[in-house]
Amino acid sequence: MIKYDLKNRVAIVTGGAQGFGLAITERFIEAGAKVIIWDVDKNAAKESVTKIKSENVSYQIVDVTNFEIINKNLLEVEQSHKKIDIFINNAGMAGMNTTVADYPLDEWKKIMDLNLNSVFYCCKAVVPFMTKNDYGRIVNIASIAGKEGNPNASAYSTSKAGVIGLTKSLGKELAKKNIAVNCVTPAAAKTRIFDQMTEEHINYMLSKIPRNKFAKVEELASLVAWLASEENSFSTAAVFDLSGGRATY
Repeated sequence: MIKYDLKNRVAIVTGGAQGFGLAITERFIEAGAKVIIWDVDKNAAKESVTKIKSENVSYQIVDVTNFEIINKNLLEVEQSHKKIDIFINNAGMAGMNTTVADYPLDEWKKIMDLNLNSVFYCCKAVVPFMTKNDYGRIVNIASIAGKEGNPNASAYSTSKAGVIGLTKSLGKELAKKNIAVNCVTPAAAKTRIFDQMTEEHINYMLSKIPRNKFAKVEELASLVAWLASEENSFSTAAVFDLSGGRATY
């Protein structure tokens, strides 16, 4: 396994207690970073920290749909760790599988708030910290659904398309600074997000992947580790596919 050098780097991973987020957290710890998990599930966060068994990992219970709470916790991280080098926007949810005509308005707003608005809030809040230190790596976890649009998953697909657009805009805004902003568009992986989906929708996603298998969380974590490292000093405002051959553009 390639180990990217993240020594002395301070990273925040939203939704870091499970799935993609936990895999990213573990990879960052192995690379020498200090990681603060942001999650709303206190039990899952505690379990993850216990599992990792490192003095370099801690957690904060943070609702990333609340801009004031985000700012408060960023200030706490800066006070305790002196800086914030890396920010991974990973927290999200799938939402229900149904047609646009039948999609409940409150469900739509909930998905947009967690999957898209929270990414905007976190980026808006963390950029000043990174600008002050003239260093930063932001990686947003989008989805292949944001490029292609999955039927019966309009809210999820739309929110992830928004993350892609936000990444491109922010990356260009910060291109002359030592701050890289990129996103990853993975195909589905077997995580707890599957619990939110119908079996029919899961089978649909698998049928679209030429490799005929789901992504591994460790594969995504490897790509994110490079994007979060100093070695990635050029790529910004970019979209990196991890789709098992599904992506056609």
